[in-house]
Amino acid sequence: MYKPFDLTGRTALITGGNGGIGLGMAQALLQAGAEVAIWGSNREKTDRAVEQLAGFGSVSGFTCDVGDEQMVGEVMEQTLTTLGRLDACFANAGVSATPTPIANMSAEEFRRVQRVNVDGVFYTFRAATIAMQQAGNGGSLVATASTAAIEGAARNSHYGASKGAITSYVRALSVELARYQIRVNSILPGWITTDMTARAMADERFSSNVMPRIPARRWGTIEDFGGIAIYLMSDASSYTTGEQFVIDGGYTKF
Repeated sequence: MYKPFDLTGRTALITGGNGGIGLGMAQALLQAGAEVAIWGSNREKTDRAVEQLAGFGSVSGFTCDVGDEQMVGEVMEQTLTTLGRLDACFANAGVSATPTPIANMSAEEFRRVQRVNVDGVFYTFRAATIAMQQAGNGGSLVATASTAAIEGAARNSHYGASKGAITSYVRALSVELARYQIRVNSILPGWITTDMTARAMADERFSSNVMPRIPARRWGTIEDFGGIAIYLMSDASSYTTGEQFVIDGGYTKF
């Protein structure tokens, strides 16, 4: 029987796992048999997510601001104590950007976005890599980027810059870490229904302009990311590294 997608006995960390795409990933990984730890910057939201996910398997929650270098190190230690080992790390936490023309953009706003979307991935992956190298069992690192990394998003250059940086970072790490049997890939979501995008999707003008450009003719859902999460954590992707997985209903192809 073909069982490469069976994650029984394996462990995963998902930053930003208390909502949106991260929550969808956590739910799928738990159902595939993995033990999961989720990080979130909002303690109450994280606690609610743990309660919601508990029915699917073994899950634990931690409060962490991934843009805080010291906190990431401390919470990673706590996470490893709880999980015992780390087989996969999904650097999914991110912040949206306030649409701003470059001429009006402050350095503060630009850096706010990079702090979480770029620095946060660096701190998280660095800590995860150290744990995986010490264990010597290889592993899988997955970063959530965005289609903004490969298309021109007007007035969102700060967000596009952060996600473009992540895709380049993933490619570099995939080559560097292959000798340790650590795979590194990125996921590029299109327009997905989450708390982060709810405001835009509720705007009739936005919806009427964007929806006709999506060949699938629907917004993505967090459940659309369960399959790719399982694949990238499983043995089925043992020879897959340095890749960008675009999940957008065909948006960037049309």
